[in-house]
Amino acid sequence: MPFEFYFFLGAAFVLGAVIGSFLNVCIYRIPAGKSIVSPPSSCPHCGHRIRWYQNIPILSYLFLGGQCAACRVGISLRYPAIEALTGLLFALVLYYFSFSSATLVYWIFIAALVTITFIDLDHQIIPDVISLPGIVVGFICSFFVPWLSWLDSFLGIIVGGGILLSIAWIYEKVAKREGMGGGDIKLLGMLGAFLGWKAVLPIIFIASLIGTLIGVPLMLLQKGDTKLAIPFGPFLAFAATVYLFWGHGLVYWYLNLLR
Repeated sequence: MPFEFYFFLGAAFVLGAVIGSFLNVCIYRIPAGKSIVSPPSSCPHCGHRIRWYQNIPILSYLFLGGQCAACRVGISLRYPAIEALTGLLFALVLYYFSFSSATLVYWIFIAALVTITFIDLDHQIIPDVISLPGIVVGFICSFFVPWLSWLDSFLGIIVGGGILLSIAWIYEKVAKREGMGGGDIKLLGMLGAFLGWKAVLPIIFIASLIGTLIGVPLMLLQKGDTKLAIPFGPFLAFAATVYLFWGHGLVYWYLNLLR
């Protein structure tokens, strides 16, 4: 791999970290119904307006020792972690898709997934303001991804939303209670829009597998509480990310196991 490409990978990481800083704002403000544009960022404890040099992704957290510059109250480690995670994912997108229109498309996709994941973890909601426009944007972006036709994207929306809607309806009829929120259904429709209909079943399989591996131990820790609420959105987002980078190889490997 040429040295220049490593430079661009680093640049992609920096860009992703900057976007991750903005995603932190979205994760905090969208569920609260606040503007993501104004007012400028400030300390939630003392209201100190954060200067630009105090808001450099990852580095400012290290320089400030993980504390507010004014009141010295601790800042959550999650802020630089989200910046680093977004930076890493942006670099991976560039690594796998190189300098193509698909890279821009999947940077948008990754940013949406990171935002949805942490909002769902915090509030157990997937905001329509992300998932519904995401379906439209995903369909439009299908025209800029060479291996994803508009028909694949359209069917991905129908199949993705339809499968989870059917599962949710059957579960509600059998268990007499809601087991899957409408946000998950819209999210899978968005995933189908960006990745195509062929990605839907592998994503559901991976998400369900990981969800089971994590959910069962949590229920045991909660003394068998089968009504323990575990958001499914993060598992769907994780599975979509896995499919984005390694999906075709995993499907090929799985099909070979069945022969």
